[in-house]
Amino acid sequence: MIDNNQSQNGVLVDVQDLRKFFPNRKGFFSRIVYQVKAVDGVSFTLKEGDIMGLVGESGCGKTTTGRVVIRAYEPTDGKILFHDRDLGKVDLASLPDQNLKTIWRNIQMIFQDPYSSLNPRMTLLQIVGEPLRNYKIVQGEALKDRVAELLRSVGLRPEYMVRYPHAFSGGQRQRIGIAKALALNPQLIICDEPVSALDVSIQAQILNLLQDLQEQYQLSYLFIAHDLSVVRHFCTRVAVMYVGKIAEMAETKELFSNPLHPYTEALLSAVPKPDPRAKRQRIVLEGDVADPANPPSGCYFNPRCKYAVERCRMETPQLRELRPGHFVSCHRAEEISLVGV
Repeated sequence: MIDNNQSQNGVLVDVQDLRKFFPNRKGFFSRIVYQVKAVDGVSFTLKEGDIMGLVGESGCGKTTTGRVVIRAYEPTDGKILFHDRDLGKVDLASLPDQNLKTIWRNIQMIFQDPYSSLNPRMTLLQIVGEPLRNYKIVQGEALKDRVAELLRSVGLRPEYMVRYPHAFSGGQRQRIGIAKALALNPQLIICDEPVSALDVSIQAQILNLLQDLQEQYQLSYLFIAHDLSVVRHFCTRVAVMYVGKIAEMAETKELFSNPLHPYTEALLSAVPKPDPRAKRQRIVLEGDVADPANPPSGCYFNPRCKYAVERCRMETPQLRELRPGHFVSCHRAEEISLVGV
């Protein structure tokens, strides 16, 4: 049943208190010794036509979040409300496995490594045409025509469809992956660091391509990245993750200009400036990233935070809206003054 309020608000994805724990088992009876809290209570919304960026250090849970949203991983708890164009609003977290194929028609994924994400034994016609065959949308000559159209849309020649992936560069392979993701005309594409394995010049080409395709096909992106310069250029809204939780979330310009969380400030201090004469004090965080299998009490960031007080060590902060559209999980966000870009 379609939720009219959801549709009118333009919300495409509403993630509520999402959790994904990976149990570690030992012994003859496979008893759970501890659980790795890869995603621990993440909530955010993605509106139609928006680009939501998930950023953070390696191991913060951003890739796991994306894979749980598309149900590549089973969620431990929480809701993933998706406004499907065919089925209306559905909760992906509780959707039976036999119904996922219908949903996956409208949610696709672009993977990080263009070298391992393509089957080396399949031609481009087989790779890009595979979703079309699986959903029995087109066959025969119509399939070739559709694949040719998709290849053109990502900047590749239609005659390339008889070639195998080894004949292409990394940037071209990522274009093939994008063409495959576009085949079913999805509503949402989850981009798992799609440019991190590419040269800088090629990164710009792929990002510009994704922006053009968004306008052409009316797409929404969940963009996972660790490069804040890329996120600043590409995303309309950004969520900063730390050890499975969202530390801060806001519109891109607002977050980069007025960070409210000390972790965000530290990340922004590492963003390179195009002016070599510009000087900026780099914030170097002391200590190690918290262990998601044994996180500290209170705020997970408190062992590395120079602003931490006793409350930070005892009480877990909740993600709250401090300014319109600007959310932060920090007890002292109103008291401290932080520097943006």
